[in-house]
Amino acid sequence: MSAQPVHYGDSGAPSIPRTQNGVAEALPPADRMEFYREIGQADEHELLGVLRRWWLRATMYADPLPESVRTAVENGTAPGRPAAAVIREALAAREADSR
Repeated sequence: MSAQPVHYGDSGAPSIPRTQNGVAEALPPADRMEFYREIGQADEHELLGVLRRWWLRATMYADPLPESVRTAVENGTAPGRPAAAVIREALAAREADSR
């Protein structure tokens, strides 16, 4: 038996434009108001980060994940390690190797 390829991006979830209107339309009404509030308060340096974070959230809502998995991801209790921890460890290892 062989492993089947995984096609990321072919999940059947609709593609969400990375625009303010595209993200807003993909969010549930309660989240949409929070999105608009954060967009309205962001300065020019924060704007793209806010848009990216909410686009990821909207994409997650559109993905057909089971509710328990989605809740675990949102709460930070899903299995796995945070990318920030992995990057921090890799940088520390690189620094230790260069000494």
